[in-house]
Amino acid sequence: MIKVDRRILKSQDAIKDAFVELMSEKGFDKVTVKDICIRANVGNRTFYLHYLDKYDLLDKLIEGHMHELRKLCDPLSDISFKEAHIIWFEYLEKHYLFFSTMLIGQGAFAFRKHFLELIIEELKHDEDIFKGKNEGISEALILAFLGSAIVGVVETYLMKGIPDPIEVLAEQLGMLLERHL
Repeated sequence: MIKVDRRILKSQDAIKDAFVELMSEKGFDKVTVKDICIRANVGNRTFYLHYLDKYDLLDKLIEGHMHELRKLCDPLSDISFKEAHIIWFEYLEKHYLFFSTMLIGQGAFAFRKHFLELIIEELKHDEDIFKGKNEGISEALILAFLGSAIVGVVETYLMKGIPDPIEVLAEQLGMLLERHL
């Protein structure tokens, strides 16, 4: 088993947190590595030990969250849309600053693309969405429609456009999806 030095993890977490906070305050383009280091209370050498630049940091943050969301999906294959969405929305809420910054800010298009690809990839595993009412409809169209709907609801929720609690939101989103499957 590989042991990771807690100081390294603490520095990386501080850098990530500082970066997300700064992006939410002033936008990605205006954030500098120096800003990140000051906010995270780490030296430039520490930053560059872990990341090539702020673009590398952003890529690693996105990859990390996409990986975590995929891990959440793995054991979810036998549960309802509602239960799966509760788990997802709890994760999104826990990392609200990151997701709201990524879906609203300047990097929204690139992040939205990654997020949509993740959702479509997970939807592909549910063969039932291509049967019944949807039989004869292009699989690509079904996936794009459902994926876009889910991303749109997540964006609206994160922008506080849906005031409902997570449980209500997950249940109603599940009901809407099941009606159209």
